[in-house]
Amino acid sequence: MYSINKNQPEDNYKDLDGSAALDKLKDLIDSAETCFFCTRHEGSARPMSVRQVDEQGNLWFLSADDSHKNQEIAADPAVKLYFQGPTNSEFLVLDGVATITRDKAKIKELWNFILKTWFTGGEDDPRITAIKITPGQGYYWDNKHGKAVAGVKMLVGAVIGKTLDDSVEGNIAV
Repeated sequence: MYSINKNQPEDNYKDLDGSAALDKLKDLIDSAETCFFCTRHEGSARPMSVRQVDEQGNLWFLSADDSHKNQEIAADPAVKLYFQGPTNSEFLVLDGVATITRDKAKIKELWNFILKTWFTGGEDDPRITAIKITPGQGYYWDNKHGKAVAGVKMLVGAVIGKTLDDSVEGNIAV
């Protein structure tokens, strides 16, 4: 990618940390809503919906205590989350450490009626757990000026034969 990137008329690499990283993390996750939640123990991946990104940047999910995911986290809490926005312009990969809790107040905070499909006992279902992911390192890809500007720049670049990619990428540390 370096040969493409060096042809850019503007910088397209920016590492983020602190509040800028937290804002980008929340934006990308809000756009994607779901991720591939990967555990290292068995190398399993499954789609999961993020229920919340808290003010510290922790990601919260709900899961059944007897799920393979919970068993794999108990064996090795290291996880990797892969997000893709709906328009193929927003991507995030995030390493993290998972912690499982039965905190009823947190479960109530994360609860949504549609989850009764999986937790038929509702928010008081005895199988329900909350998974907190404390993020570690990550990497993001996005565009700088929105999807419309990115599309126009790509079209103009193709017409004039010049790299006018509006993308931005970099490390993200919350």
